[in-house]
Amino acid sequence: MEILQVFLELKTPQGFRSELIELDEEIVLTPPPDDGHEAAFSLLSRHFTDKAAIDLDLSGDKGLTTPHGRFIPDGTVSPVGHFKDAEPWSSAEGVLLVFEITGTDPRRDREPKRLGYAAADVPCYLLVDRSEKWVTLFTSPENGDYSVLTKVEFGGSIDLPAPFSFTLDTAPLR
Repeated sequence: MEILQVFLELKTPQGFRSELIELDEEIVLTPPPDDGHEAAFSLLSRHFTDKAAIDLDLSGDKGLTTPHGRFIPDGTVSPVGHFKDAEPWSSAEGVLLVFEITGTDPRRDREPKRLGYAAADVPCYLLVDRSEKWVTLFTSPENGDYSVLTKVEFGGSIDLPAPFSFTLDTAPLR
């Protein structure tokens, strides 16, 4: 049986989420997030809904298909109504930005997911790396990876490009 078929038939325990990382031929079950993760999610949610130059939708558990697997980003930012009537697993086409907040295995967020989002041409990938205390904005996907990255330590500020057009203050992440 192919790993995709196993993944699609998986009975995920309540409160967990499952993701398929095809680069590693790995099915990952992620437990509910801790309070630090939720605080970071809340901060980013407020910024994208309150400070962005345009109205946006932010999804907390949207399943995205990429050339490298099926991922559920911590946050998916898209134009208003983009996922209206969408299937649980949707193409990443049209997504403006995804963000991940590292948890128990930050390696997955740093590499396989980054490469998956870049291969799907998601314009921006924002990584909140809690173990390293850095925020990295990856932009300009090309040839299966992002060609531009901006990295700041927690406490610094990072400018998000249009259509977001705001400065993210990372001080509250300390």
